[in-house]
Amino acid sequence: MGAAVTAFDVIIIGAGAAGMMCASQAGRRGRSVLLLDHVAKVGERIRISGGGRCNFTNRTIGAENYLSQNRHFVRSALSQYSQHDFIALVEYHGIPYHEHEHGQLFCNDTAQDIVEMLQAECDRGRVEWCTPCSVTAVESLPDDGQWRFAVETSRGRFKAASLVVATGGLAAPKIGATPLGYKLAEQFGISVVPPKPALVPLALDPEVLQGLQPLAGNTLAAVTHCGKQAPAFRENVLLTHRGLSGPAILQISSYWQMQDYPDKKGQVPKRQPVEIELLPDRAVADWLESQRRSKTLLPNLLAEHLPRRFAHEWCNLHGWNRPLAELSNQDIARAAALLQRWPIMPSGTLGYNKAEVTLGGVDTRALSSQTMEAKDVPGLYFIGEVMDVTGWLGGYNFQWAWSSGWSAGQFA
Repeated sequence: MGAAVTAFDVIIIGAGAAGMMCASQAGRRGRSVLLLDHVAKVGERIRISGGGRCNFTNRTIGAENYLSQNRHFVRSALSQYSQHDFIALVEYHGIPYHEHEHGQLFCNDTAQDIVEMLQAECDRGRVEWCTPCSVTAVESLPDDGQWRFAVETSRGRFKAASLVVATGGLAAPKIGATPLGYKLAEQFGISVVPPKPALVPLALDPEVLQGLQPLAGNTLAAVTHCGKQAPAFRENVLLTHRGLSGPAILQISSYWQMQDYPDKKGQVPKRQPVEIELLPDRAVADWLESQRRSKTLLPNLLAEHLPRRFAHEWCNLHGWNRPLAELSNQDIARAAALLQRWPIMPSGTLGYNKAEVTLGGVDTRALSSQTMEAKDVPGLYFIGEVMDVTGWLGGYNFQWAWSSGWSAGQFA
C-alpha cells in the first residue's frame, strides 16, 4: 500500500468473509477502499471451516434459519443477495463444489479457493490492503468535512467517509477473534446484545456427568428439542466425557443459550433442558406395549434401533435391565416418555474455543436492514458475525457474511 494515501471513501476493519465481500462491492462501484486486519493471513476462518473445504452456503436459506433479538432483520439482505447469487459467483470463478445432506455446499478441493476468489474480487475493485494492521482508536470528524471518521492504526492514521466494521465475534480466539467491534459500537452509542458462544458443545454438572460416563463415546441418530420456541434438529448426538456434542447438539445449543436473554416483557424465562428424542421414527409407547409380555430384555429390544452399548448402559442408568414382562406399567410408561424426550440440563458450554460462531452482538435494531448502516451515525456500518445475527450450522453464517457484506457494499 502506498504510504502517501491516507484518505479513502471507505475503510473496512476486518478482512474476513464479510469484509472482503463488502470491499469488493464498494470498490467495483468506484469507491476508494482500504481493507485492514490485525492478522497477516486473512480469511483464516474460511480456510479452516468445513474440515478445510468451507461449507460456503446452503441450498435452502430463509429468515427462519437465523437467531436474533430482531428476528426479521435478516430478510432484506438475504433477498438482496441470496445463496443463488453466491453460488453463481463460485461458478463464475470455476470453483468445483458438491452438496452434502441438508443442502450444505462445500468446495471439492480446498477452502482456499473461496479465499482466493474473494481476493480476486477485491483486486477487481482495486481495493487497498493493509495487513497486519491493528486499530488503536476510531474518532468522528466534524460534520462539515468530506471525511467522517479517522482511524488510528499501527500503520498510521487514515480518514474515511464511510467506516465498515467487519471484525467478527468472539468464537475461535486462537486465530484472532477480538471484541473490537463491540467496543466500537458502544463508543458510538449503539447497544450490544451480550455475546455468548454458539453452535457449541454443551457441558454438564459433575454429578450429571458422572452418571452418564458409561454412555460416553456413543453416537446416536436422534432429534434434539429445547422449549417451545426452538425447532427440532435431526442430526447425530455425541455423548462425550465432557458433556454433549455432535451436530444436533451444536444446533440446539444456540436456542438453549437464547433462554438467557429477556423476553419482550423484560423477563428472563426459566431455562428449559435440552431434550433428546432417541427413537424419532417409532411410535414408542405403542411399540413397547406390543412387546409388553415379552421375555426379551428391554436393552436388547432397544438395541434393535440404538447402539447396543448405549441401549444397555442407558437401561442400567434407569434400572430397567430386565425383561419387559417383569417391568411395571409405570416403568414401561416412564421408558416410553424418556425415549421420546430424554431431558438433560446443561451447566453451560465448552466456550468460545469450541464454538463455531457467536450469539448476540451489535444490536440490529440500531441498524438499517437494507444497508447495514447505523441509523443515528451516518457512514457507520456493521456486517457479518459482529452483529446480533446467528445462523444455523450448515453454511448459514457464511451466507449472512456474503449477504450483509454485499448490502453494505452497495451504499458505503
